[in-house]
Amino acid sequence: MTSAVDEDFQDAVLPDQEWVGRTFERCDFSDADLSGLSTRNCAFTDCVFTGTDLNGSQHFATAFRSCTFERTVFGKTGFNGCTLLGSSFVDVRMRSVRITDTDLTLVGMGKVNLRDLNLRGTRFREANLTECDFRGCDLRECDFAGARLRQARFAEADLRDARLDADALVQANLRGARVDTAQALSFAAAHGLHVD
Repeated sequence: MTSAVDEDFQDAVLPDQEWVGRTFERCDFSDADLSGLSTRNCAFTDCVFTGTDLNGSQHFATAFRSCTFERTVFGKTGFNGCTLLGSSFVDVRMRSVRITDTDLTLVGMGKVNLRDLNLRGTRFREANLTECDFRGCDLRECDFAGARLRQARFAEADLRDARLDADALVQANLRGARVDTAQALSFAAAHGLHVD
């Protein structure tokens, strides 16, 4: 099977599978065991991963577009060169996830714990990151343009060369974050200070 549309994979037991070039549209993977799954050049569109076990799964150049991840298990999961455009993450822990050169544009990740992750260069454009925990993260060169960062926490995070809008500089909790000089000046301006 190389493609599936409207298929029901609920409670499927498919550990340690290798999927290459497969497409899935509007498929339900709720409560499925996909631990150890390896995907390469696959596409998942409008799929549901509620309660799905993705522990140890590795994804390369795979697209998860407008997918729902709720109570999904992400232990030692890796995303390399992937896109999660418009996907939503609810009640998930992602502390042991590896994300490299991945596009998280328009994702909904409100209140997600991303502490201590290396997210360098990740694209978070227009993402909902309200109350996310980025403490201790490497966020150098990340793109947060248009992202909602109200009450997101950045203590001990490295934000040098990251793109942050004025709204983010006001709404996020940047206390203890490491920033570059240009960001410090932008922060001061966003808070109404005049720097001579």
